[in-house]
Amino acid sequence: MSNPSEPGHGRPEPGLSAIMSERRRLTNLAYRLLGSLADAEDVVQETYARWYAMSPQRQEAIDSPGAWLTTVAGRICLDLLGSARARRERYVGQWIPEPLPDRTEWISGRPGAGTVDPADRVTLDESVSMAFLVVLDAMTPAERVAFILHDVFRYPFAEVAEIVGRTPAACRQLAASARRRVRTPQPDAASAARRAEIVRDFKQAWEAKDIDALIGLLDPEVTATGDGGGLANAAPHPIEGAGQVARFFVDRSVAGAGVALVERTVNGQPGLVARLDGVTVSVMAFDVTGNRIQHIWAVLNPDKLRSWTAG
Repeated sequence: MSNPSEPGHGRPEPGLSAIMSERRRLTNLAYRLLGSLADAEDVVQETYARWYAMSPQRQEAIDSPGAWLTTVAGRICLDLLGSARARRERYVGQWIPEPLPDRTEWISGRPGAGTVDPADRVTLDESVSMAFLVVLDAMTPAERVAFILHDVFRYPFAEVAEIVGRTPAACRQLAASARRRVRTPQPDAASAARRAEIVRDFKQAWEAKDIDALIGLLDPEVTATGDGGGLANAAPHPIEGAGQVARFFVDRSVAGAGVALVERTVNGQPGLVARLDGVTVSVMAFDVTGNRIQHIWAVLNPDKLRSWTAG
């Protein structure tokens, strides 16, 4: 299998540096497939463990180490996605993908992570927006893997088939089915600025407990979802409708509660971070279409907030 991230089809220069240079691409792939940076890092670690478990002779016999690493990482992710539904049944409340900070906001909360910044290894583009990841999470494992490998990473279906374990024609159908679920926005500088402005207006209206202003910013069919994972207080079910969502936020006003609400980039999009006594307690992502907020995702589970700075 060829490596789309490198020109040509020849074998990369052998050696530790050539092998380790694949880490960023593998992390990008695994995060998009799993929606969890922690799980993505574990997948990459396992992939490298399998590489170094081979004898030097077996390593030398592999024409494209980069392609081998991608195949192994993709298959590990596929297995994890297959068991994810059972794990989700045991998850308390709603499950939201792990939010990613901008590189300037990152801190390491994982033992042994060292000084390498994982934010430098995950490209913050439309394919990691919370709206995109939530749609991916509704796909079957095979759909998700085929779609991400082909449509995001540009692998040909013949190579996708090696990872998914199906024919190229079947993988083409999987990607087409997944593609129908995705609404792909085409942002420009103006729309990005407008999204940031709407999130700022939401913040100010929330702090002012201005329910009418909040309703004016929300789509009539807006949905707000919270993820506490049983470790933080969050609504057990999504809240729907502009009036209900506005009332929910007004009733949980941050004013006078010692909570600082700050504007931050969340998965490459304008978002909000709530901090209490310098500790990040919630990260909010928004899906803004036109001039209205369609979806709000609030991650409160502290296990998913380890990559965010304390202040």
